[in-house]
Amino acid sequence: MSVQDAATPTESFFRLLDDYDHRIRPNFNGAPVNVTCDIFVQSMGSVKETTMDYIINVFFRQRWNDPRLSFTRFNETLTLDASVVGKIWVPDVFFVNEKGANFHDVTTANRMLRVDPTGTILYSTRLTLTLACPMNLYRFPMDRQQCGLKMESYGKTEADIMLHWKWTRPVEFDASVELPQFYVENIRTNRTVQNYNTGQYTRLTATFDLQRQMGFYLIQVYIPTMLIVILSWVSFWINIEAAPARVALGITTVLTMTTQGSAQGGDVKVSYVKAIDIWLAVCLLFVFAALIEFAAVNFMSRQDKNNDRRRQEKEEGEKSEVRTFL
Repeated sequence: MSVQDAATPTESFFRLLDDYDHRIRPNFNGAPVNVTCDIFVQSMGSVKETTMDYIINVFFRQRWNDPRLSFTRFNETLTLDASVVGKIWVPDVFFVNEKGANFHDVTTANRMLRVDPTGTILYSTRLTLTLACPMNLYRFPMDRQQCGLKMESYGKTEADIMLHWKWTRPVEFDASVELPQFYVENIRTNRTVQNYNTGQYTRLTATFDLQRQMGFYLIQVYIPTMLIVILSWVSFWINIEAAPARVALGITTVLTMTTQGSAQGGDVKVSYVKAIDIWLAVCLLFVFAALIEFAAVNFMSRQDKNNDRRRQEKEEGEKSEVRTFL
């Protein structure tokens, strides 16, 4: 549809809205609407193992064509106010693994709407999303995780809406994005069809391949526990007669390892054994074995002393009997 007698492109566009029904999709009873999506990641929050989720701030962009909004008199692309969004048809896209989300409206609503003369619409909005990310922590903290962003139409099946990723650079990252414990190895995009009782729906998935950085755990866990184990071995060079010193050193290292294990185990609570649990258990076993070694050596030393004392008493007794006999 075109309006030839409009004075400006804006007037031409708003004249089109007089007979526009935003409740009906473009090409009604015809071919499905092809919606092209892309994402610009502005920031990415910490990945939380305790709640199995992560926070991401994105610019979410959608493009589609609505022939009812085409205008031919002016060859200009219109950038419209966010209030126009409620007056036109927009795709009902939602995020499948979303646990919480909010729009941004400081200082105004962070939404952008552009319409070109052919009726092609670019709708961009800024969102902060809390997305579920199921994790496998068997190799924690030497693990790799795959956190996804999944979206699909809520009420429109493939007969009405077909979602597609943008052909080039569907997911872009801000150069300043940096995660505290992870770095992004790769970003993969995928398009699948989901079957529900209500029909078939197109699903778009962006998967972030994350590798955990070992620096924090190397400094806070692995090096200290390694030094504690080495410290427990110092008791091997302490005189066996200095029992208080060796016992105090052994008990101190055992208690320190127990405290370290409790502190690390409280951060990530899962029902299976993690790699860090095995490391801490082995370290605890080493320091406990050093304490047991002293107890065993002390016991054997006392046994030898008792045997020597009995042997000496026996020899003295035999010598005394010889003198008496003579």
